Amino acid sequence: MSIKPTLLLLISLLFLIVILVVFFITTQDVALLNPKGYIAQKQFELIKFAVFLGLFIIIPVFSLTFFTVWKYREENKDKNFFPSFGNDSKMQVIFWLIPLIIILVLTIITWKYTHLLDPFKSVASEKPPIVIQVVALRWKWLFIYPEQGIASVNFVQFPKKTPVQFKLTADEAPMNSFWIPKLGGQMYAMTGMQTQLNLIADSREEFSGSAAEISGAGFGKMRFTAKSSTEEDFEKWVNETRSLGKELTQYEYDKLLKPSEGNPVEYFSIYDDLYNVILAKYQPQNGSQINHYNHTNY
Repeated sequence: MSIKPTLLLLISLLFLIVILVVFFITTQDVALLNPKGYIAQKQFELIKFAVFLGLFIIIPVFSLTFFTVWKYREENKDKNFFPSFGNDSKMQVIFWLIPLIIILVLTIITWKYTHLLDPFKSVASEKPPIVIQVVALRWKWLFIYPEQGIASVNFVQFPKKTPVQFKLTADEAPMNSFWIPKLGGQMYAMTGMQTQLNLIADSREEFSGSAAEISGAGFGKMRFTAKSSTEEDFEKWVNETRSLGKELTQYEYDKLLKPSEGNPVEYFSIYDDLYNVILAKYQPQNGSQINHYNHTNY
């Protein structure tokens, strides 16, 4: 096969790949490209800015690379070679100055968005935030609503357009990562430690959540559903869970602590400060550690 047909074939394949990628992005529900909350939207803006800024380097560099390979191929008898071209001081300035400017701009923008989207920073809103405590277990997610007195496994619900303050930890589990892609970036959950993530949903929808950190055999099935609803539907769900859900006793919690995969959704009512008791298990107290969640109602 001659050079020109080969080049045309490569260009055609590249063009086809670009078309397929664009088609996939525009027709599929890619979570990262379909933000549904303020935090996710701002993060998506930063991703787009970084990608397009990077293209100012990537496109010229790759274009010049292919051009150079093609122009100076062995079969081209008319090529002109300039061995001192790379020593030109003006070209050296251009080669270094443009990337430095791009890196500087990207650094400034990233710094701005990093502080704007600080996960510990509450989302600005006229409505007070709802606090949801998250415990990463093996291999399931426990969601505790301290103000509502309920808890759930692998399902979390909150009102739309209301800030949600997630407080995260883990119990007898490897380090994990809590992630709802359409609402924002991930945040780590670690045994004996507490992290925080503030999110908000703009509309009524069910979102897929998952563990973004490989944490063992059940990692692939460590998924949950996050539902954004109206305030009325949220209050109705809370009341139903409180009245119909079983009590999260020591016995029930010990069962949740055991490793398991693909857990079904469960609902509980709670009366003690379970989340802080879990944290206290790993804090020294009088030379020892608190080892159990003490519930008075067995």
